[in-house]
Amino acid sequence: MSQGLSERWKWFQQDLLQSLLHYHGREDHATARVLLLAAIGTVGMPLYYVVWHNFFPQDYESVPLRLVGIVLCSAGLFAERFSKPVLDLYLLVTLSYTFPFFFTFMFLMNHASGVWGESLLIGLVVLFHFDTGLACRAYLIGTALACAAAAVLGEAAVLLRPQVLQQLPIHLFTIAALSVAKVSREVLAQAKLAGLGAGLATVAHELRTPLTSVDANVRGLLRLAHDAAGAQREDRLQTLDALTRIQFEVRHMNHMIDLFLLSATAVNRNLRPTETVSMAAVVESVLRRYPFAGAAQQRSVAVEVRADFAFAGQAELSVVILLNLLRNALKAIHRAGKGRVRIVVDGARATPRLLFIDTACGVAPSRLPLIFRRFYSYPAHNGTGIGLALCREIMQAWDASIRCVSREDAYAVFVLEFPPQPSARLP
Repeated sequence: MSQGLSERWKWFQQDLLQSLLHYHGREDHATARVLLLAAIGTVGMPLYYVVWHNFFPQDYESVPLRLVGIVLCSAGLFAERFSKPVLDLYLLVTLSYTFPFFFTFMFLMNHASGVWGESLLIGLVVLFHFDTGLACRAYLIGTALACAAAAVLGEAAVLLRPQVLQQLPIHLFTIAALSVAKVSREVLAQAKLAGLGAGLATVAHELRTPLTSVDANVRGLLRLAHDAAGAQREDRLQTLDALTRIQFEVRHMNHMIDLFLLSATAVNRNLRPTETVSMAAVVESVLRRYPFAGAAQQRSVAVEVRADFAFAGQAELSVVILLNLLRNALKAIHRAGKGRVRIVVDGARATPRLLFIDTACGVAPSRLPLIFRRFYSYPAHNGTGIGLALCREIMQAWDASIRCVSREDAYAVFVLEFPPQPSARLP
């Protein structure tokens, strides 16, 4: 059973990532942008004819050229019906005409006026929001045709004016900057997908172990069911033990889901304090909610309330912090094969604090400065590396602090200190 679930989870990961990649590719695909370009061009071509002809007259204007632009842009409103070869050809023709050709030609025919120089630069920025290779081809084709058309119409001398020649380095710089920005966006998108993949892998890893345990216990119950006629007291005890184990594993999986959901919610919510919270109450809630593996593990956690205190925060986010710390401590004890957890609520000090102590494997001195960094996990591949980073982010939002004091192979002490509150000490 668990193997089948694990395989389905693995396929779910792959399908989700492929869907996201497809969605990202679709957003980069020209169709969506063609629709936007078509709408803007269909409205902009006649609108700016009125602006440049009536309100701010230019030396040269051409109704036929604008009509061609309107026809090309309005055809793009039906781009979703185009096949890919037709869409690719349409894009090359329309982009070459609309931005490089039309804007460059009008720039030259208006004798390198400032209005058309700025318009040409804006057109270039819009052009290079499309695929870089396509934009380069359109730029070269449209610019060459515009220069040739201006020369045929007797404006060849304009091509050598400083106002025209100085546009070339500006255009090259703009193209380079836009290309770098586009690459940066793609790298960021890939990094986000990689982070999502790592998160999904961690969820799969966390759920695979309890699923394996559930599967083993179910197989044992099936064997007992097949041999029900000869069931003895010992078999009934084994059945009860298997059912108890299954119940624990289900509770553990539910806890892990709760923790992941709480952490994901905390990333996107307002972290600022909204209520006054009792630290002892938070500790009690965490111990009540945590799915201990058994009585022995539960006994390994001791709580000492020297003096309760109140602090400005959010109760649910406080639970997120302590659940992360308790889970990390118990995992460290499991790795080390030794150790206990001690939670000390110390509100009698001038600066109220909570001490979270485990005597397991500690943290190496070289790793200690890194453990609160996002995506850093210790040991490697031990999680997503967002738990402690999230804890620190929440504490900072409350004007509180969290730090770790550790000795390798001996202990780790997390110190959570809170700003004093009026009447913060509770009985």
